[in-house]
Amino acid sequence: MKRMKWAIVFLLMLLFIGGCGEREKSEETVESTKPTLQIGLLPEQNIFSQKKRYEPLAAYISRQAGVTVNLKILSRYGNIIDNFISGDLDGAFFGSFTGALAIRKLGVEPLARPEYNDGTSTYYGMIFTRKDSGIQSARDMKGKRFAFVDMVTTAGWLLPLHYFQEHGIDDYRSWFGETYFAGTHEDAIYDVLNGKADVGAAKNQVFYRLARKNPALTEELTILMTSPEVPANGLAVRHDLDETLKKRLKDVLIHMDLSEEGKRVLQSLGVQRFIETTVQDYQPVFDFANHIGLDLSTYDYLNQ
Repeated sequence: MKRMKWAIVFLLMLLFIGGCGEREKSEETVESTKPTLQIGLLPEQNIFSQKKRYEPLAAYISRQAGVTVNLKILSRYGNIIDNFISGDLDGAFFGSFTGALAIRKLGVEPLARPEYNDGTSTYYGMIFTRKDSGIQSARDMKGKRFAFVDMVTTAGWLLPLHYFQEHGIDDYRSWFGETYFAGTHEDAIYDVLNGKADVGAAKNQVFYRLARKNPALTEELTILMTSPEVPANGLAVRHDLDETLKKRLKDVLIHMDLSEEGKRVLQSLGVQRFIETTVQDYQPVFDFANHIGLDLSTYDYLNQ
């Protein structure tokens, strides 16, 4: 009798273990069949901070859209076009210039962009200097050091070029004693604050985000000029991505603020919600580029 009892117990254990194994295999199968999306992030700030900031959003999209989102931090702004061409990326959180460039060159489709807690869904570029620099105009910049961000940013490239053109500076390289590309908005800002550069350009969102932690930025720097407002960094995907998946991604983003979990993720990003975004929203960038004679469809660059 005891042997029979032990035999029954043993059989039940085998059935239980087998059932667990089947469930694990089933879960693994479901996981392996999920589409994997490679989403690029621009180096607006320290790349580790940038990835950490977007990881909760990537996890949320993965859960809600039934996909696996992998974030790819780009070392340079221009890499985003190269990566799309090589087929590594399915989408990216484009800045306004890279978004406009990718629309013209690659036909990417914008889906959604953030609306911030102040109700704005745009940003603007700023040219700034130290308050004690004595620089108040373009004329005062002659012979000084200028820190750009990258040749595919609105705030860190298009804005300064437009500013120079408006003030009769045809060749900025000969006007300044030195010009260089800082690589990130954060670096351009701190280079001016710390005296590495006399004048710099960057986007207001990064400037004021840093200023909340470091009041010296607003205490010691002064803003000389600002650009028109352009779309905040939004998600755009390759044009040949499955249409159903495009719709699912857009729906997940623009309905995030309707759930408590979504609200927590939005709060971690410092935004209120996501709103639908179209190609037309990039018109200010197209106009800005046209004004300085820049053809985005053929634009090729190399930071120097």
